[in-house]
Amino acid sequence: MSDLIAQRTSAPIAELDRGRTRAPGSRRRRSPGRSPWWALLFIGPTALGLLAFYIWPTIRTFIISFTKTGPFGGSEFVGIDNYLRLAQDPELIGALFNTAKYTVIALIGIPIAIAIAALLNTAGLRGRSAYRTLYFIPVVTMPAAIALVWRMIYNGDYGVLNQFLGIFGIPGNSWLTDPDTTLIAIAIVGIWAGLGTNIVIFLAGLQGIPDTILEAADLDGAGPIRKFFSITIPLLSPSIFFVSVISVIGALQVFDLVYMMLGRNNPAMPNTRTIVYLFYEAGFIDNDRGYAAAVAFLLLIIILILTVVQFRLQKKWVHYE
Repeated sequence: MSDLIAQRTSAPIAELDRGRTRAPGSRRRRSPGRSPWWALLFIGPTALGLLAFYIWPTIRTFIISFTKTGPFGGSEFVGIDNYLRLAQDPELIGALFNTAKYTVIALIGIPIAIAIAALLNTAGLRGRSAYRTLYFIPVVTMPAAIALVWRMIYNGDYGVLNQFLGIFGIPGNSWLTDPDTTLIAIAIVGIWAGLGTNIVIFLAGLQGIPDTILEAADLDGAGPIRKFFSITIPLLSPSIFFVSVISVIGALQVFDLVYMMLGRNNPAMPNTRTIVYLFYEAGFIDNDRGYAAAVAFLLLIIILILTVVQFRLQKKWVHYE
């Protein structure tokens, strides 16, 4: 009887041992979770989107920049003529200067967003959710609606801004036709429209700061201002870096506000034309697609250089935990 029991118990163990030992050269079957096709299945949609909407258009733009569009369509290869023409175009210098000026003004929105986020993060603030919603409304509003509303506010004849300044005896101005104020006025609208996104990012960064660090600063006798600049800002530096990168890229690509708030026949256009607006004029008004592609590729190079510089400099002032 004992021999029979031993045989029955040893048989499954022998079968299990035979399953574990593999003959030399045999391949182990992969489980479905380790198959590379599963990774490709999940990455595929994103990869196809990047290829179709980003990588291929960039390659196509670079190819078109070496061609010239004929009056009846079609194109011919002209080499680097478009880039030589771009280097001699006086409007390009003005567009680059206007774009750089707009970018510098737009970056003022970062400290404003930090200050508002710090106020919204204050403990015991009533109506915090309502304030967040109010600041975020411009982000989900159509740019055309924003431009039309601010055109009415800036109107030199019946604009709300001039009427408000008249209460204090300050003379009004034609904000969107005066070359000295047009770009600044549009930059203010850009700051206002993008404020909600920056506030949300900074709020997330502020809420990620450990309370123990702030409590330790309180025990050391640090005041609110000292804690803000010595603790909050350094620990918020990763969020500041991220917002600065996307703000610079967005400011360099500004077009919709300039187009919808000014129009083509505005006398202040030479002082407000950005590099993307120059691309629009060349590609969609003059129908010179080759030159427009050269302008677009130049903008791509500028954005790439500035982004690389920002990533290089962040090692000196961004503090990661």
